[in-house]
Amino acid sequence: MSLRRMSLPRTKSLLTSSVAVLAAAALTLTGCGSGSGDGGGKTKLSFFSWEDEATMKPLIEAFEKKNPSIDVEFSHAPPVAEYIAALQTRLVSGTGADVFVIAAENKTNLVQGGFVKDLTGKPFMANMSKFNTETWSVDGKAYGMSISSWSAGILYNKDLLTKAGVTEFPAKWDDFMALCQKLKSAGITPYMESVTGMPLTVAALVGHENARQGGDVDAQIFAGQKKFGDLWNGPLTTYNQLFTSGVMSKDVVGLKGEQVVDEFANGRVAMIAAGPWDVTTLREKAPKMNMVFAGVPTPDGKPFWGGAASPGWAINAKTEHEKEAEAFLTFLGSKEGVTLFNQKTAAMTTTSDVTPVIDKVLEPNLQALKDGNFYLPQVAWPRVQDALNTEAVAQLQLMVQGQAKPADVAAALDNRLAQG
Repeated sequence: MSLRRMSLPRTKSLLTSSVAVLAAAALTLTGCGSGSGDGGGKTKLSFFSWEDEATMKPLIEAFEKKNPSIDVEFSHAPPVAEYIAALQTRLVSGTGADVFVIAAENKTNLVQGGFVKDLTGKPFMANMSKFNTETWSVDGKAYGMSISSWSAGILYNKDLLTKAGVTEFPAKWDDFMALCQKLKSAGITPYMESVTGMPLTVAALVGHENARQGGDVDAQIFAGQKKFGDLWNGPLTTYNQLFTSGVMSKDVVGLKGEQVVDEFANGRVAMIAAGPWDVTTLREKAPKMNMVFAGVPTPDGKPFWGGAASPGWAINAKTEHEKEAEAFLTFLGSKEGVTLFNQKTAAMTTTSDVTPVIDKVLEPNLQALKDGNFYLPQVAWPRVQDALNTEAVAQLQLMVQGQAKPADVAAALDNRLAQG
């Protein structure tokens, strides 16, 4: 499973202009739109997810067993950019699924466009974490049911670090850079992270700076009281040291998250930026690896994490099967549904009636959630998340390649926010 934050197509106009092309592709997938019945008395409920079929099949089968009059038609697109583009195409063309995933990158567009139903006060929302529900709310109304949260940091191969003479993972950024240099000198690739989406390291560093400044800098930026540079310049200067020093290759701008995980699984890199979704894959690919999670080192030695409430499930505002869609969310948020989801994904579920079973390696991640030491820009931004995310990723890629400075990235975000 992958929940990596990538970019969304630049503007709504770009999505609209490509509707004809994307619609043809979307319609080749199963479950487009709402089915009225299969001739056997069953109601067809369409479900579009960025979780793959292997993950969701056990939950769908369990739901159908409890609800024999409902047949769930499942379709899937990988996160984040491909999923959001396909969802937008389906919604614009009137073939949107009855139930689908709502994400940080498209929450505002879905709500403002009238594409999702208000779930406030629905019985199935009662066991949801207040934090999770607030994350998927706009103006006090809830539009997504989120059953888990995540925190992502640095996953390292303890045996490779030991081989290089390192016995303790650093908390300070300068010490982390020294570790990277030491690993490189020992002939070991130090650190790797995909920059095809918002880098988790950047999210953690910006989150740490936001916390250091009081925790409300984003609100001040969007109120016109501060600029992005007030929050981003320091963290980006820190992050850019990975590339200006040569300890991380500029080629990461073209690497996908799965490729990074494969390099780590095969022992070719000592440390990667990773989240809980990578653990199941790595347990399968490298069952004997001695891997450990740590927060991202920071200039003052107080590690921080990228993280947020996990994407929620939403109900299409135009569904013809609202009753069945609510029944599906009721099951997904039930003790049985949440337990199954936890078993299939290693997700750190947050509902009130389920204690998640997590891999031991994720204990630091869980502690970060409890301590509140996590942050994700797309969630902290109150509006135009899609455009800002796209701009940030594009500018970060330029910075990594030496074509932009940290201040240029922040200035570009200011300009994009000003455009609304």
